[in-house]
Amino acid sequence: MTAPRPRITDEQRRDRLATAHLLTPAARAQTPVQVADALVALHATDPATVHLAVAARTNAPTPAALERALYEDRSLLRMLCMRRTMFVVPRELAPVVDGSTARAVAARERGNLLKVLGEQHGYGEDWLAATERAVLEALADAGEATATALAEAVPALRTQLTVAPGKPYGATPRITTRVLGVLAAQGRIRRGRPLGTWASSQFRWALAEPHPDLPVDEARVELLVRRLRSFGPSTVEDLKWWTGWTLTDTRRALARTGAVEVDLSHGPGHALPDQLDPPAAVEPAAALLPSLDPTAMGWRHRDWYLDPALVPELFDTNGNIGPTLWWDGRIVGGWAQRPDGEIVTRPLTPPGRSREARAAIATEAARLADFLGGMRFRPSMRTPFERRLAAGDLEAGPDAP
Repeated sequence: MTAPRPRITDEQRRDRLATAHLLTPAARAQTPVQVADALVALHATDPATVHLAVAARTNAPTPAALERALYEDRSLLRMLCMRRTMFVVPRELAPVVDGSTARAVAARERGNLLKVLGEQHGYGEDWLAATERAVLEALADAGEATATALAEAVPALRTQLTVAPGKPYGATPRITTRVLGVLAAQGRIRRGRPLGTWASSQFRWALAEPHPDLPVDEARVELLVRRLRSFGPSTVEDLKWWTGWTLTDTRRALARTGAVEVDLSHGPGHALPDQLDPPAAVEPAAALLPSLDPTAMGWRHRDWYLDPALVPELFDTNGNIGPTLWWDGRIVGGWAQRPDGEIVTRPLTPPGRSREARAAIATEAARLADFLGGMRFRPSMRTPFERRLAAGDLEAGPDAP
């Protein structure tokens, strides 16, 4: 007779989440690298997300500490990798991310670019390779350069592509961004300091430091072990979605991780053997997490920490989550920064232990305001709730409507 699968309850998952994702005061990290290591990778599509995700999980956070890790110590690296998305990862994990995902992303993106260059201009491999070499030479000479400066130095980058001809949304963008994106995914160039504040989306580019090459299969297994260590238990669908791999590749790598099958509230999942024992109970804590935060976006199946009724308010139409308000391992509402800099919060569902929750939420809002220090930012992916709260169309406050 086959032994029944171990069962992991939603409450146990939330208790594990609060500690593993550094969402309680007792679990907070001391450095940005510790945060990235705990979460495997930090979403970096929106530059502000990296700073705010780190600030929510560290004691006495400062923008300077993260900037030092990104641009001076280089202990954190930006990489175009999982799901063709920009992430920030610990430097020691870069070879794993490169071998498991970034190489394939780079090959696919380069192939797509070559196809359209051939169709629209008759350019082929030799032309693109020469353009890439010119970009690398320009960066070697300049040290750092913006995309605009590189396009001035390398005329081929000003080549235009026709997108959606005849459509109202048609355009003729330059290939600059696409070429730089391919080189970044290949690990040949990296983003340097932004222009302006840390929330700016305009970056300088520089040559990247090489790192060891790992075999694809080995890298995929290691990435899933790291992912399960931080986000387990997870379903096959969770892992496939996060990595962007095929179902076959996901299952093949998962089979080599040593993970065991478990029962979750919504079906079968996988956990590492040392995750089967119930975690220690965790005192409820509040957190203000930014849009695209790795915790809020971490699973395909989210019902165990997010009421499905809140999805239309907290996600945009492309499936990107906005700023979220957490209490006791659940998303209970959202927050926003108003034009005058004020941080406003509002639950969408009543948090338990409301007096304690109200005080903890106020403390976290004040902590975030101290970190920002008068800095203004706006999420690049905006959600219905965040827009209304930021505009003052919703009254901020600790109580649910």
